[in-house]
Amino acid sequence: MNSFARLDRRYIWHPFTQMREWLRREPIVIVEGRGAVLRDARGRKYLDANSSIWTNLHGHNHPAINGAIRRQLNKIAHSSALGLANEPASVLAARLVQAANPANGDWRSTIDAAAGCKARQSNIVNRTLSKVFFSDDGSTAVEAALKLAYEFARRSGRSRKPKFLSLAGAYHGDTIGAVALGHVDLFHRRFSGLLFKTDEVMAPYCYRCPFNRARPEREDAREYRKCGWECVGEVERKLASQKKRGAPYSGFVFEPLMQGAAGMIPQPAGWLPQVTDIARSHGALLIADEVMTGFGRTGAPQSQIANRKSQILFACHQEGVQPDFLCVAKGMTGGCLPMAATLTTQEIFDAFLGEYEEFKTFFHGHSYTANQLGAAASLASIELLQSAASARARHQLQQTMRLELRRLWSLSHVGDIRQVGLIAGVELVRDWRTREPFDLRERAGIRVCEAMASRGVLTRPIGNVIVLMPPYCTTEQQMQRMVEVLHASIAAVTQGKRPCSVRRPAHE
Repeated sequence: MNSFARLDRRYIWHPFTQMREWLRREPIVIVEGRGAVLRDARGRKYLDANSSIWTNLHGHNHPAINGAIRRQLNKIAHSSALGLANEPASVLAARLVQAANPANGDWRSTIDAAAGCKARQSNIVNRTLSKVFFSDDGSTAVEAALKLAYEFARRSGRSRKPKFLSLAGAYHGDTIGAVALGHVDLFHRRFSGLLFKTDEVMAPYCYRCPFNRARPEREDAREYRKCGWECVGEVERKLASQKKRGAPYSGFVFEPLMQGAAGMIPQPAGWLPQVTDIARSHGALLIADEVMTGFGRTGAPQSQIANRKSQILFACHQEGVQPDFLCVAKGMTGGCLPMAATLTTQEIFDAFLGEYEEFKTFFHGHSYTANQLGAAASLASIELLQSAASARARHQLQQTMRLELRRLWSLSHVGDIRQVGLIAGVELVRDWRTREPFDLRERAGIRVCEAMASRGVLTRPIGNVIVLMPPYCTTEQQMQRMVEVLHASIAAVTQGKRPCSVRRPAHE
């Protein structure tokens, strides 16, 4: 066994991992990465099909980001944000605010038209996100938004006991506040005694929606659904019911366009503007968790690609929604360093202003808040994202992914293929005609991913859903290879075959 693998097995406790199972085999030890390719300690190469848990946007060892980090490292790696400012974080905050407030005044109507949105005309006020609170990761970005929304509701007189609404299957992180917003029972029930109560409402899971009258087809369920937007009605009833009790929700928390850890659940076009319109009309602040979906991951309309000034980097803007809180992390630094941010409005910022002795300060923070190296990496990443070349490459890769994924419909154990931009989830079932799921104890998703690893492609499942989320630098040939391996692995696992060894190396 490799010496690093031995050290790992002896000392490291891995996240979301049953360690007894982990200790039964030699782990893959990653030692190097370049572009979309990873190399392990034994010299084997793998395609990184989930962007190293949804973080790596531009590929590993990107020279622009590496160069920005080295230049900053020659100045200073970190200094405290408590009572001090620094250069790269200040510039980054300005760039984030610019990106969070699309330049063109008609951006919402343009996007709605490009997306073919069928939602009723929204009366949501276009709020300006003007303040940035830095933290370390997605959980802390959501935690900051939650605390700010809670205290703002109290200080503004909206509620003495603020309460929050989120979607069924929601996952917003692992800090206690973020866990309280989540509704993944498998993850969270063990900690229920630590949590405050939040409410859930049905997510627009078209494939398994009880209101969808359509019979299964070999197509994304959003495309052939037959319903009357009952999922929107459920949100409206939930909000109205709480308001009738005299305690309206203070905040509505959501992942726009695609719920990640819920199982890659995509929202049909028009759902987001409708439910956020309703939430606002009932007095709820909008908290958009774009930890996974931000920074171009959900694509953009073709009309936006060539225009650097109006390029859309956040999913909520694709449906014309401007939240009160925008939480970002994961890909913010291009997958190089941990860093996060919570953007909000001047109105919310002003509620925390006062004289020292009033103690209106936001008493929350992190040792590495506004870290210079993370800020430098983030600035380099945003510069790459806003180039016309990057936008064109992302759009082309998105089209290639869509075309390649269609090959999977030939497999009877593929029930649904759902893609939003450069995020795809492939749901495995016993039979596509019945939508009957595999029992989680059968480890269908895990076994498929193990078979993929043996063929040189790395990703992780969410239950019975296989995730593909490649770096933006992925070539057409590499994308084809990822789907080819996924196809072969599903076939092998569902036919009871053992995973075969790597047949050919990942594309350089």
